[in-house]
Amino acid sequence: MTEASHAPSTADALRQRIEASFVRQGMMRHLQARLVSVAPGEVEIALPYSERVTQQQGGYHGGAMGALADIAAGYAGLTCVAEGMEVATVEYKINFLAAFKDGELRARGHVVRAGKRLVITTAEVIHLDADGTESPCALMQQTLAVVKQTY
Repeated sequence: MTEASHAPSTADALRQRIEASFVRQGMMRHLQARLVSVAPGEVEIALPYSERVTQQQGGYHGGAMGALADIAAGYAGLTCVAEGMEVATVEYKINFLAAFKDGELRARGHVVRAGKRLVITTAEVIHLDADGTESPCALMQQTLAVVKQTY
């Protein structure tokens, strides 16, 4: 084998970069979220149902849905910026479409446009039922600023 065959592929390196940042997210650890997939311009994160993510009526809390969408779209944006750089959320707008209990939420972040200073993203949050049925839950649009990595 050559030395080049030991180097991680671009897809592996991208996944490792996002994963290394994701594990630093204290809130995501607390909520028991997990990174599902990473591709250029796209990231999916799952959030299982638990008492940590509910509101008073027992459904997923809007704050948990917003955080999930923000982070999935933010990491989608991070896949498009140079090493040594990060992204920070400037603003986002979210529409809540339906309330759910049980199952799991999935946020799928997508880059719309990656510029030098700003990255525009969207995220769809879907509810995944025990039988695998997907239902729309929320839709978000986000603006990210590209900033220097500080860790």
